Amino acid sequence: MGEKKRIGVLTSGGDCAGLNATIRAIVNRAVVTYGWEVVGIKGATNGLMTTPPEYIDLHLSKVESLLTKGGTLLGTTNKGEKRLEECLDLIVENYHRLGLHALIGIGGDGSLAILHRIAKYGNINFVGIPKTIDNDVYLTEYAIGYQTAVNVATEALDRLHSTAESHERIMILEVMGRDAGHIALNAGIAGGAHIILIPEIPYNIENVCRKIAERKQHGFNHTVMIVSEAVYTRNGTCRVGKIGQFFADMITELTGIDTRVTVLGHVQRGGMPSPADRILASSFGVAAVDLIAQENYNKIVAWQNHQVVPVPIEEATGKIRIVDPHDTLVKTAVGLGIYIGEHEGSLEISHNGSGHPAQMFPLADSKILNASIG
Repeated sequence: MGEKKRIGVLTSGGDCAGLNATIRAIVNRAVVTYGWEVVGIKGATNGLMTTPPEYIDLHLSKVESLLTKGGTLLGTTNKGEKRLEECLDLIVENYHRLGLHALIGIGGDGSLAILHRIAKYGNINFVGIPKTIDNDVYLTEYAIGYQTAVNVATEALDRLHSTAESHERIMILEVMGRDAGHIALNAGIAGGAHIILIPEIPYNIENVCRKIAERKQHGFNHTVMIVSEAVYTRNGTCRVGKIGQFFADMITELTGIDTRVTVLGHVQRGGMPSPADRILASSFGVAAVDLIAQENYNKIVAWQNHQVVPVPIEEATGKIRIVDPHDTLVKTAVGLGIYIGEHEGSLEISHNGSGHPAQMFPLADSKILNASIG
């Protein structure tokens, strides 16, 4: 089995389903296959910014039941970057104090970039594993936690359909996604939404209301809509946690139809990981340990074309993976009659550095819309 190594693992950034399953896979591969020891750093990089460092020894018995558990056994944080800059030397010192040969960091694009910077500063052997419900880590088709979040959002839509129909209402579901609309797009299609709004494609509030009017003209007195938290208002502001209410107010004003909002929020992060996330987490965990065995560092493991491949971390950070307006799923939504914004090929869609649409569309005349719907 070669040299016996001692490796560390930490989870950083926002929590999501599948983190524990990843830790379990890392420990199983390292201990069973290679005979190594695994140390879990507590509280992300915070565990390396204390004297002595805060950690737990990860034996097989410690991770046996982690496959289906949400959250992270090790704890995590998405704060404290300023303190981190002040503690770089201490982090490197504690890495060596623990006798680590390599470090595996499980995080989103921001966390992976920070961990890579630490690794470069301290000449630490580092391998990254992408996790985020937003699914916006560059160069990987899937990140841990995303598919569970889609399942949760889809179930919410399933439940909103029946209450919307019963009360002849418009129901709006606001989902997470930060700068990317992957959750809204995928859950919207799977959950039968009639309107999907994502930050990558401009929308026209008039056409949103026209879609509602068309449904009413065809005898459907309810509409279900899903909107990503990063969609901009008409004056170019992003109101995370409030964008759903913004649309509810606008639609009620323009149509006179009772409109209700559900903000799914952190429900998307918690709970038992889906089978797909358990499989991805297991695959990523095994692959990350194998990269250490091969001494193939400064990489993240990525899912591409149904296989796990190593990707240089410099290429995977600094950019985000957003929805391509010409993606197959966008075309699928259009083909299903879903209003997904001003998607026509003749429309020039541009984005700023965060992936937000640079072009928005004006509000319609409320009297015209009320007349068309009434």
